[in-house]
Amino acid sequence: MEESELMQAIMGLILHSGNTKSDCMEAIQLAKKGDIAAAKEKIELANQSLVEAHHSQTALLTQEARGEKVEVSMMLIHAQDHLMNSITFRDLAKEIIELYERLEKE
Repeated sequence: MEESELMQAIMGLILHSGNTKSDCMEAIQLAKKGDIAAAKEKIELANQSLVEAHHSQTALLTQEARGEKVEVSMMLIHAQDHLMNSITFRDLAKEIIELYERLEKE
C-alpha cells in the first residue's frame, strides 16, 4: 500500500468515525426532545458510517495479514482512537435513547 493509499484509509477512519459520533449526538438530542423515531433513524445512519469506517480499517488489516508492513504513525493511532470512541459512543447513545423511550411510555 502506497503512502497515499495509507493516508486515504486513515482519513476514512477519522471521517466515518467522526460522522458516527456526530449522528449519535444528534440522535440523543432528538430522543431528549421526544422524537424517538428520528433518533433511531440517526442511529441507523451512525451504523452505516461505522460500517464505512470498518471498511477503511479492514483495508489496513488485510495489508498486514498479507505480510505487508503497515507503518504505525500518530495519524493511524489517532484514527484508531476515533474508531474505538465512536463505537463506544454509539453503544451508549443506543442505551440513552432506550431510556428516553422508556420514560416517554410512563
